[in-house]
Amino acid sequence: MNAGDVATAVLMPAGAAFCAVGALGVLRFPDLLTRLHAATKPQTIGLVLVLAGAAPQAESVAAAAPLLLVAIFQLLTAPVAAQTIGAAAYRAGALDRSVLTIDETGREP
Repeated sequence: MNAGDVATAVLMPAGAAFCAVGALGVLRFPDLLTRLHAATKPQTIGLVLVLAGAAPQAESVAAAAPLLLVAIFQLLTAPVAAQTIGAAAYRAGALDRSVLTIDETGREP
C-alpha cells in the first residue's frame, strides 16, 4: 500500500460522508434557503474530496486533468446556481421572510 492508496482510502470516504450529510440536510432542513445551503456547500466539498481521492489512482497527470476540470466547474457553478435560485425564490415571494435575520435587499415584504 503506497501513499496514493492511503490518500484515496482517506479522501473518498470523507467525501462520501460530506455528500451524505448534505443529502440528509436537504431532506431535514425546513425551508428553501437552508436546503440550498445543504445542497451546495457539503455536496461541493464532498465532490472535491472524492475527486482528490480518485486523482492518485490515475495512471498519469493527463488522466487526472479532467478531475481538476470537474472540480473547478463545480466550484464555479454551484454557488452561482444557489444564488440564482435563492434570488428567484425571494422575488417570487416563495420565502418566509419572517425567518430572515437580515434582509439587505431594501424591499418591503
